[in-house]
Amino acid sequence: MHPHLAEVFGRLNDSRAALRAAVDAVPQGLRRTRPSPGRWSVAEVLEHLALVDRLFAERMVEAIDHARTVGLGPERQAREGLPADVARRMSDRGEAREAREAMRPAGAIDAAAAWDDLEAAREAVHQAAAGADGLALGTVRAEHRLFGSLTIYQWVELTAAHELRHADQIREIGAALSR
Repeated sequence: MHPHLAEVFGRLNDSRAALRAAVDAVPQGLRRTRPSPGRWSVAEVLEHLALVDRLFAERMVEAIDHARTVGLGPERQAREGLPADVARRMSDRGEAREAREAMRPAGAIDAAAAWDDLEAAREAVHQAAAGADGLALGTVRAEHRLFGSLTIYQWVELTAAHELRHADQIREIGAALSR
């Protein structure tokens, strides 16, 4: 595996471990409970993450497929990390954002089913990038509606940052439910 891809996959693994710990800290019987009206439950956060991961995977696949048609070559350049302003915005829970309608959870599944769905969605993200291992993914870009043009490596990092943002949210939910 190319070192750039290994590095961003490491970030994905770290974010998944943080998310698992956050979910496990909330009693199983409370994972479908909303901490207050208008806020998501743990199960709904997981459902949202799965929806977003699938969208991110689709964007990556489309961009990589297009780049292949125009002659995508091997990786030869240094990797640009996720832009600092994007990383800051992702980690700032004080900056609330409302999810687009298509990315809002239906709330019809429990946390265990939502986790399983998230695992499948994560595999789609992994396969999107791993399927082009060794190619110049640092030159392949796709537009994000809020953050602009990102490379495939940055999309993978954004996936991890998004998951960490929601791990923080789940910790907040757990704290609110324990009061």
